[in-house]
Amino acid sequence: MLIPLTIAAVVGYLLGAIPFGWLVARAHGINIFEHGSKNPGATNVKRVLGKKAGNTVFALDAVKGALAAGWPSLVARWAAGQASNVRNAESWTVFTANVKVLTPDLVIPVAVTGLLCAVLGHSFSCFTRFKGGKGVATSAGGFVVLMPIVTLIALAVWLATFFTSRYVSLASILAAVAIPVAAFFLNEHKLVVILAAVIGTFVILLHRANIKRLLNGTENRFVKKSVVTAAAPEGQA
Repeated sequence: MLIPLTIAAVVGYLLGAIPFGWLVARAHGINIFEHGSKNPGATNVKRVLGKKAGNTVFALDAVKGALAAGWPSLVARWAAGQASNVRNAESWTVFTANVKVLTPDLVIPVAVTGLLCAVLGHSFSCFTRFKGGKGVATSAGGFVVLMPIVTLIALAVWLATFFTSRYVSLASILAAVAIPVAAFFLNEHKLVVILAAVIGTFVILLHRANIKRLLNGTENRFVKKSVVTAAAPEGQA
């Protein structure tokens, strides 16, 4: 069990650490750590460089989480398919010794480990001196794979909050609360519920400066911008 968990942790972290926000901004000649909220998440990229760039970053960051959470299931299915082709006990012994990577009961623990480490990699990327985003898009991508209905509920909370308040930070905080609550009441796997609670707490903690500004009434509402600006802090994703 230790080997697949270790692989999931390393793969998840390295996937999450890919700094798509920084890379997309650099492609436009911008160091995203020097503009807007100085956050490489999708919201700041969108604010600084426009809708297309921001949406691209969000999609790429979500794919990181989806891959980190999804590959264990794919490998397990492949291994099961290989096993079904084994014709006799002797070849089965050889197969289990050399090919069996994941059993069905390990898929969820390995997927949970992968997604958790992907979020950590996104927020503390080794490629950008351990600076990063707040993990919202990466978490969302992984949760779509692990529990799509729960993710849709959290998305509805995010959209409702954002379009009524125009606060991206508040929408993300409430979605971070909604996802473990919904996972619990929809009887998702215990480890997935725990992961949702851990990541939700992590996302909220990374928004503590935003929470302070919300309470003080100084948080910036989201305003579309197509050129580089020095917007007040409100990082995200």
